[in-house]
Amino acid sequence: MSQNGNTLIGILAGSAIGALIGVLFAPEKGSVTRERLKTEAMNAKGEIEGRVADLEARVKDSITNEKATLDEKMESIISDASYKAEDIITSLEEKLKNLKEKNKQYQKSQS
Repeated sequence: MSQNGNTLIGILAGSAIGALIGVLFAPEKGSVTRERLKTEAMNAKGEIEGRVADLEARVKDSITNEKATLDEKMESIISDASYKAEDIITSLEEKLKNLKEKNKQYQKSQS
């Protein structure tokens, strides 16, 4: 995403500089040249603002999508961990029950 933004800025800057140089070397009166420079600058500004707004919207969409994906993954991990914890607790309870039975049998045999 950053490389695309840098490329876009480079292209726009190159276009603006090229337009500026072209206007400066044009054989017109100074007032006409100044007016053309002003118009070209306003056009370039509008184009840059539009592209920046578009890039900003795409970045926001991408961040929103990544956040949603991350939230889903976290929910899945938490759910899996919860089921695994429940399995472990059940297994430990079963082992405790078996140990209590063995302990009762041991105590009976000692009596």
